[in-house]
Amino acid sequence: MNFAGKVVLVTGASRGIGAAIARAFAAQQALVAVNYLRNAAAAEAVVQQCRQAGGDAFALQADVTVAAEAKRLVDQVAEEAGRIDVLVNNAFRAQAFDPEQRPAFEELSWSEYQAQFEGSVGAAFATCQAVLPHFRRRSEGSIVNIVSNLVEHPVVPYHAYGTAKSALVGFSRNLASELGPLGVRVNCVAPGLVYPTESSAGTRAQFRDTLIAATPMRRLARPQDVAGPVLFLASAWSGFVTGQVLLVDGGMVMR
Repeated sequence: MNFAGKVVLVTGASRGIGAAIARAFAAQQALVAVNYLRNAAAAEAVVQQCRQAGGDAFALQADVTVAAEAKRLVDQVAEEAGRIDVLVNNAFRAQAFDPEQRPAFEELSWSEYQAQFEGSVGAAFATCQAVLPHFRRRSEGSIVNIVSNLVEHPVVPYHAYGTAKSALVGFSRNLASELGPLGVRVNCVAPGLVYPTESSAGTRAQFRDTLIAATPMRRLARPQDVAGPVLFLASAWSGFVTGQVLLVDGGMVMR
């Protein structure tokens, strides 16, 4: 699997899963656009890690939940790199995976659902609309959206987050159906709890141990575990795969 000559845009790539995905593409000789929201220093560190891994990278700031900024981001990537081959929608609204502190349904407001929806589906909507003209011109392209195994097994009912990720799956499948004839594929990667990340930092050891015991592979996912499946779905090796959700949770959910 080699991405030499390919340009990959990864949103939310300054840390955690996004950073691992960026590094993995770079290790396969891709040119990676590292999108970030606020932490320029962290994004530049990921750029250096990508170069050390064997590829190249550059960092670009944008709030991808804002359509105008998403378009600016995509246009900057295309202008600087000359093309875009892969879009990875990893950015999402902040979510703490702490089952002891999560709000119950009756404590939630509709605005909290809307915030998560905008962070997941809204961001993907904006970036996909922005990148589509670039994909259409060459009749090829791959979009990989990061969702969650909670869409299949809400072991902890993070209501707003899980509902938004479920909507992102529906968005992805509808988009895959429409864009397939254009040579553009759309798929999802659905990890379970990924540790360590900023979002999972508050997950207590006792709960992590419970998840590990319920996972056939007897451990939690690491950020790099998510990266490999993303590269597979972005590559020619999965050239006849679209509209799919690839679960990456050590076998906790089996379909």
